[in-house]
Amino acid sequence: MREFIVEADGGSRGNPGPAGYGAVVSDAATGQTLRESAEYIGVATNNVAEYRGLLAGLRAAHALDPAATVHVRMDSKLVVEQMSGRWKIKHPAMKPLAAEAARVFPPGRVTYEWIPRERNKHADRLANEAMDAGAKGGQWSEPASTAELDTATGAAPTAPPEPPGDATAGAARVRDALARCRTSAGSPDGAAPAAEPAPTTLGASTSGASTSGVPTPGAPEPTAAQPGSSSNADETGALGDSSSTADETGALGAKAEADSRAARTVASPGWAPADMGTPATFVLLRHGETPLTPQKRFSGSGGTDPSLSDVGREQAERAAAMLARRGTIQAVVSSPLARTRETAGIVAARLGLDVEIEDGLRETDFGAWEGLTFAEVRERHPDDLNAWLASPDAEPTGGGESFAATAERIAATRDRLLAAHQGRTVLLVTHVTPIKTFVRLALGAPPESLFRMELSAASLSAVAYYADGNASVRLLNDTSHLR
Repeated sequence: MREFIVEADGGSRGNPGPAGYGAVVSDAATGQTLRESAEYIGVATNNVAEYRGLLAGLRAAHALDPAATVHVRMDSKLVVEQMSGRWKIKHPAMKPLAAEAARVFPPGRVTYEWIPRERNKHADRLANEAMDAGAKGGQWSEPASTAELDTATGAAPTAPPEPPGDATAGAARVRDALARCRTSAGSPDGAAPAAEPAPTTLGASTSGASTSGVPTPGAPEPTAAQPGSSSNADETGALGDSSSTADETGALGAKAEADSRAARTVASPGWAPADMGTPATFVLLRHGETPLTPQKRFSGSGGTDPSLSDVGREQAERAAAMLARRGTIQAVVSSPLARTRETAGIVAARLGLDVEIEDGLRETDFGAWEGLTFAEVRERHPDDLNAWLASPDAEPTGGGESFAATAERIAATRDRLLAAHQGRTVLLVTHVTPIKTFVRLALGAPPESLFRMELSAASLSAVAYYADGNASVRLLNDTSHLR
């Protein structure tokens, strides 16, 4: 079965005003452009023009192969969410267009993905060509179009970060890579090349330092990220705006080759590319700094419950601004502690969402160690500290919570939230130990891995959860929005 990529866009110079759309159909396996479509549609709104572009792209794909599957990419969050069934369609001018688009292919044969505007340049240029033609009293002409040429010869854009939880994009890349593998000369299905190191992506920190709320023995103490500061690790964020000084065309080619290598590695006999639908994605935001954070003191759920410092509030504002730019968060859930509720409130206000409180997201109770530094605990309770570092079942002095108990609580919380937010992207505002535990459980890593992750104040991580029970860590300790 063939698979097509449809990229569509629409624009209005006035909203409503003179409007036009553009649509491109390409082969998912080769990337070859198969059809272009554009039209000046008179006076209309941006959203109506976008729907007209979608409809034209789907019809062009259907004309090429009515039995194909289609993956639609648009920079209109409204159209993508409405056609995916997650948002209601209220505008009377868009309802019939959406219904018509849904009838072009049978149900289940079309998937939708939001992409940043810079990745939709071909369709955008077509829409502008159509509006330019309309302004001159004519219509768009395919032979006269230079949209594909302009897009191909223009400056290669930096490979943009994907929105958190946008696992559909990754799945599409793997399917494309698998198809390339099957058709490449001398490369049989399932053949794996010699092992090569995978590139570091998605903002994962390469630093050897660890911050589990306490320093790891033998590791240098990390410096908490603050607005305007920079990290000693390369943290190109999948959620934030990033730039590259490397040759960008080469970077894109290397990424495509990495996708092919990964596809060949996993394409063993018997694996099927089953479509499991949109995953639920938890974007994990650690709260901003409190007065205790730069002092590196134990601060769990059994202590003084400090509020954010001025630095912490600034960090929360920066995280909120970045998440608002991405536009992918559909719900906000917070730990009940003051520092997380304050952080969540700042972000939710920027996103126009309410905050749900979930007790299961609270920090570990550190018992008698609350408010103490690691060195002070080492001096006062050396045996208890050594036992705690050696075993996940050991509790902090005074009846605190063990890491094993925390993991059990987080697993139960995860399951509750997944049941309540199937297929949605949810921001969880929580603490060091819960976030590291979400990541550890997703990776199937041992408890001691908690001491081997760096997690800065106001950092972002992300985990996607699929219908078959598997999980994928998409991001870890991204602090690019704080620089």
